[in-house]
Amino acid sequence: MEPVIFGRMPDDKPVELYTLKNGNLSCEIITYGGAVKSLIVPNKNGNPTDVVLGFDTLDDYLKQDKYIGAIIGRCANRIGGSVFEHDGKIHHLYNNDGKNHLHGGKNGFDKKIWEVKEATENTLKLWSFSSEKEEGYPGGLIMDVKYTLHEDALSITYYAYTRSKTICNMTNHSYFNLSGHDDGCIEDNLIQIMADYYTPTDSESIPTGEIAAVDNTPMDLRKLIKIGQYADSDFEQLKLAGGYDHNWCINGKSGHLRIAARAKSEKTGIVMETYTTQPGIQFYSGNYLDGCPKGKGGAEYKKRSGFCLEAQHYPDAVHHKNFPSVELKRHLAYYQQTVYSFKTE
Repeated sequence: MEPVIFGRMPDDKPVELYTLKNGNLSCEIITYGGAVKSLIVPNKNGNPTDVVLGFDTLDDYLKQDKYIGAIIGRCANRIGGSVFEHDGKIHHLYNNDGKNHLHGGKNGFDKKIWEVKEATENTLKLWSFSSEKEEGYPGGLIMDVKYTLHEDALSITYYAYTRSKTICNMTNHSYFNLSGHDDGCIEDNLIQIMADYYTPTDSESIPTGEIAAVDNTPMDLRKLIKIGQYADSDFEQLKLAGGYDHNWCINGKSGHLRIAARAKSEKTGIVMETYTTQPGIQFYSGNYLDGCPKGKGGAEYKKRSGFCLEAQHYPDAVHHKNFPSVELKRHLAYYQQTVYSFKTE
């Protein structure tokens, strides 16, 4: 597969764009941040519909601060106080979310130019290296991320390897709108999350350490409901986050690929099912998308123009022994797979 030059970085380094195709699906990925720029699937009438937010120019990717479409790491989500103890040592991370560390810091994986290791008609394998002390993390990390476009799904497989102990928690930060990236609002999209529990947070979106039952709360998303039905309800957790921005503890055995979430647009009939090997998934209802540059084709991306389903380990796991560990030991491989599968109803 031959790439095209999508743009050039300030140091003149080129950023490439690759287009994957398989049947009626197509997907564009850029090497800046490994970002998914477009994901086109057929709607109920067979018409192609782009269901992810993205930008037409590299300059707009450089301007935005919403992690749109990108690979996230070394540690996805938040680490409270931007500090943690690991292997008997205190490590200070870059605080880019108030006093806290978010999505890998100032220059996380979302800002790397990823090298292409393999490219075919329906696969793209990217490679990068995170050096020891980068953003304050211990140990160096070698990473591969492989995108595979199937006839009905986009699969993302993550591999990582370290020669010394570190922490690792990678994910993808695509924003979806199953009514079309330019539809304007996802509050009428339906959401279902296969989780009996979630992790409540404080006013800075840092988990309290509690693993709470969703029963009898607006966090109970075990049946399909409209995203907007409870997002602005008078429930303390939703008020603190300005809507949904929480980690759900996915039912089933971590490490095994299983369904985590289902979303649907009644307008287009597009249904997206998310499968993952990860223990958790962050459902974010795009509460702070205001301030984005204009999207593809001049689309306005404002509050709740897209939602995220970020398969991950639980946020701030370094501070909570009751959460699944994000530690990666030397000479052991990190692996996770997330699949976004599509159909129409």
